[in-house]
Amino acid sequence: MSNTSPRTSPPITLSIAGVDPSGGAGILADTKAMSALGAYAMAVAAALTAQNTRGVTGIHALPPKFVTQQIDTIFDDIRVDAVKIGMLGQEAITHVVADRMAHWKPAHLVLDPVMIAKGGDHLLEDSAVHALRESLVPLATLITPNLPEAGVLLDARPVETLKEMRRTAERLRRLLSDDDNRWVFLKGGHLPGNETIDVLHDGDRLIELPGTRIPTRNTHGTGCTLSAALAALLPRVPDVPEAARQAKAYLVEAIRQADTLGVGSGHGPVHHFHAWWPAAS
Repeated sequence: MSNTSPRTSPPITLSIAGVDPSGGAGILADTKAMSALGAYAMAVAAALTAQNTRGVTGIHALPPKFVTQQIDTIFDDIRVDAVKIGMLGQEAITHVVADRMAHWKPAHLVLDPVMIAKGGDHLLEDSAVHALRESLVPLATLITPNLPEAGVLLDARPVETLKEMRRTAERLRRLLSDDDNRWVFLKGGHLPGNETIDVLHDGDRLIELPGTRIPTRNTHGTGCTLSAALAALLPRVPDVPEAARQAKAYLVEAIRQADTLGVGSGHGPVHHFHAWWPAAS
């Protein structure tokens, strides 16, 4: 394996997720977020979708053997500083991704347990939930479920209050490895009201990350963007709470400027390159 890149090089990150051809979510959104935050972004396609800002019209699974081949070909040649895993779609894909992550052991593994699209379309087979919980979650450095996803992982109803979020974060942490520096980032965007409080927990510390809801319908790919941002930041900001704060700040501004893009007529994408593109005059 060639790992001769100098220390001054940017972090090299890999997204393993589905393809959203509209660019708002999946590996296209991930590579945008990673690039905007100064990482060299790579991607392995785990599934193909037909979708736009109004919804998903089709999902096409890739052969598990080919997903394995993509992953092994990358790791065999290129240093990978962090991996983000998103939509996997099927149980078989979930198992092969878990197998290759256990084999290659990336230093940072951010798992976004993508199950349902913004428009309500199911993106993960019911049979894959057990595989995700038993095979992939224990390998993760950090998992980033939203409240409905947390309910599925714990086989419980989605929580509705901040007090319930704290208990849920503690239960989710038990699904991870007992190793130190393993974290749950439980996203509170589904809480009622104008506050969007996230909870970060490592089994010892429980940290609340406050936020205020931004009035926009253009929030497609927010979960993908947050987890990709974390993968880009963790190699350079090894303090997970600080990386989480920076990732959330990046996402908040991407949402705040989402309306300037004018992409589609449904739930449009966030503005991944808000810090790089000139503001509209």
